[in-house]
Amino acid sequence: MDRSELAALLRDARSRVAPRDVGLPSGIRRQVPGLRREEVAQLAGVSVDYVVRLEQGRGPHPSVSVLAGLARALRLNDEDRDLMFQFAGSAPPQLAQIELVVRPSVLRLLDRMADLPAIVFSAKGDVLAWNSMAAALLGDFSRWPHAERNIIWQRFLGTEHGYVQMTPEQAHAASEFSVTILRSARTRYPDDVGLLRLVSDLRSRSPRFEQLWNERPSGTRTTGTKRIDHPELGALVLDCDTLLVPDTDQSVVVYSAAPGTRDASALDLLRITGTQQFTER
Repeated sequence: MDRSELAALLRDARSRVAPRDVGLPSGIRRQVPGLRREEVAQLAGVSVDYVVRLEQGRGPHPSVSVLAGLARALRLNDEDRDLMFQFAGSAPPQLAQIELVVRPSVLRLLDRMADLPAIVFSAKGDVLAWNSMAAALLGDFSRWPHAERNIIWQRFLGTEHGYVQMTPEQAHAASEFSVTILRSARTRYPDDVGLLRLVSDLRSRSPRFEQLWNERPSGTRTTGTKRIDHPELGALVLDCDTLLVPDTDQSVVVYSAAPGTRDASALDLLRITGTQQFTER
């Protein structure tokens, strides 16, 4: 492990990433360019002290999952990601495991979707990246603990009620499809530690998931239209399309509305207001 080179790479990468690049509000009173250490920690799912120690060249040996989280938080390209793994004394990620690092071209795609909410998911439902519009529409995903930043985990074990509203029939179909996703992922990645841990956690803690897992449902993707109950804009009905990234087995979910509709106007307003509140709670 080359602590000094790892520290220099992390500091340099942090200075190059703007808050808006990772779906965070820019805020005010920023003394230096780039992300704050606490923002990197929040996005990567580690403590601020851990980030400080790594940047000062005195941190412990990071695990593969921590390195993957840092690569996502800092928007590292493939070369810098591999360098980070090598400086940390670990082998770069291989395709035999579920890819948790979003490649730069997909991140650029998110950046260009300035007027549409977009989220990147892994093959097992991890929320890997999102743009500022997605945070404004659905909430700040960085507030979810790193271990719980998974849409399937949230569906069965999460305590927060999301903005997406479903009928009982839609919720049942979504649960079945979630189980289908994980069963399919286990076939493609039988040795992925994170996937095995996720399935084990769900089976042991969610009776509903355990029931569906044993039933082996052949769930299909739910309707492409989603109802969003936004706390500021009220009820929105948006088209929800999934774009596949075959090389990494990731998916990009994009929300949109037909031009000229009230829902499209609401998205236009959301692009301006972002995550700020404009009504009293």
